[in-house]
Formats: sequence, C-alpha cells, structure tokens
Amino acid sequence: MATLLRKIGLIRLHDRDTEDPKHHQGSLKGTKGNTKNTKQHCQTTNETNNILSTPEIKAKKLDQHNSNDKPSVKDKQQGKDANEKQQMGGGGGGGIGVGKSATSASIPPLAPHRQHCTQVRTRRLMKELQEIRRLGDNFITVELVDDNLFDWNVKLHQVDKDSALWQDMKETNTEFILLNVSFPDNFPFSPPFMRVLTPRLENGYVLDGGAICMELLTPRGWSSAYTVEAVMRQFAASLVKGQGRICRKAGKSKKAFSRKEAEATFKSLVKTHEKYGWVSPPVSDG
Repeated sequence: MATLLRKIGLIRLHDRDTEDPKHHQGSLKGTKGNTKNTKQHCQTTNETNNILSTPEIKAKKLDQHNSNDKPSVKDKQQGKDANEKQQMGGGGGGGIGVGKSATSASIPPLAPHRQHCTQVRTRRLMKELQEIRRLGDNFITVELVDDNLFDWNVKLHQVDKDSALWQDMKETNTEFILLNVSFPDNFPFSPPFMRVLTPRLENGYVLDGGAICMELLTPRGWSSAYTVEAVMRQFAASLVKGQGRICRKAGKSKKAFSRKEAEATFKSLVKTHEKYGWVSPPVSDG
C-alpha cells in the first residue's frame, strides 16, 4: 500500500515537471492582457472624467441643474395667486380684508386747501384786530366771543351826530350798537355773517332777527379787499340812510334778536334781491 502511494506521488510530480511551458506562458499572457484591459478601462474612465470636468461641460451641467430647480410658468402663476389671496385676507375673511383696505385707501387726508384757508383767515383777522386797536377815533371796538378769533362782538360807538338815531342813543343812554360778526372758513374770500344784537332797531335796513340788508355782505357783492372797519362804516351810513331808530314800543323793545331768525331772514332777502336786483343809494347819501 505504501508502495502504491509513493508511485502516485511520483506520477504527480512528473506531470508537474512535464507541464507544457507554452500553456503556462499563455496563462501569463492572458493575465497580462486582462491587466492591460483593466488599465485601459481605467484610463478611459479617467479621460471621460477629465472631459466632463472641463469648464464648458461644468457650466452646461450647472445650467441643467438650475433649470431643473426653477419653477415652471404654471408654478409661478400658482404662487402669484396664492400671494394675492394672502394679501386679500385669505379664506372666508378675504372679503372683509379687502373692504377694510379699500376703505382705508379711499379716505383722503385732511385737505391742504382747507388748512391753507384757515391760515389765511387767521393772519387776516389778526392784522385787522391790530389795525382796529390803532384807530384814534373810537369808532368801533372789538371783543372776541369766548376767545374765538373767528367770532367777534363789535361795538359801534358812533353814527352821524345829525341823525335821529344818534338822538335816540342819547335819550336812551345807549352807548353803542352791538353787532355779532362771524367769519367763515374761507374768509376773506367769502363775506362774514353780521347781525345786530342790541338795541332792537327799526328800519335802517335792519330786518327780523337783526339781519342786515346790505349787498356787500352777500357772496355776489363781497370783495376780499373789504375790511371789518370799512364794512362797519358802510353799515353806520346805511342805518342813517334807512332812517333807523331805536325801538321804544312796550314789550317789543325788550325782545332780543335771535341768530336763527337772522339767518333765515338773510337767506330770504338774498334770494329776493338776486331775483329783482339791488338798489344802490346815491354817493351823496354816503
């Protein structure tokens, strides 16, 4: 048995020693060929990577990536619609939100024209007050009603001393005729409203409620050049021209004039004169 085993071992050794060297070399060549192909494949892969890594290809790839990230036109429109809904309040409260926004946008600020008119009125009246206080003849004096620059009580101290009205003032110990003058927002471009307070007068173009019938106190007859002093002098002349007298009738003389009645009377007389015209007194009558 041992002898048989030794023979088998010798045979194997002989086969290994007698193996064809060409076959062995072919195996080596195959191995080398595979190694070479592997190297070529790796080299090709590297060349491809080098080509793809050039700046032009990189830029192209980057553009493709960005274009994929950009939203489509449809997505943009949907996003715009969503933003508009969000601004409008969104959901069921959207209508209320729009209403409030529209209302707040439609409310204008304080009109600059009105503010300018107030400034003009203030400057004009302050100037007129200073001029009246500088008067040396004590023709009129002014008191502000509740310190309101736009509401004056004017005391007319003098009328024509040859008139019956002046005699009435002396006999009744009436030192002055008191008038109220209120100035509108757009004064001096619109006339003031003037009425008699005391005493109660008859005739002299003084009507119910103490309203005064003078064309220059109407929008048509008014001029922004008129001053309060000039208006009062014209009123004093009209009292004398119209033969104004202090009312001495029992009961009636004590009834005070009212502003409401004066305003209604003034509106009525303006309509009447606009329809039939105004009669101007001669210059010689003052």
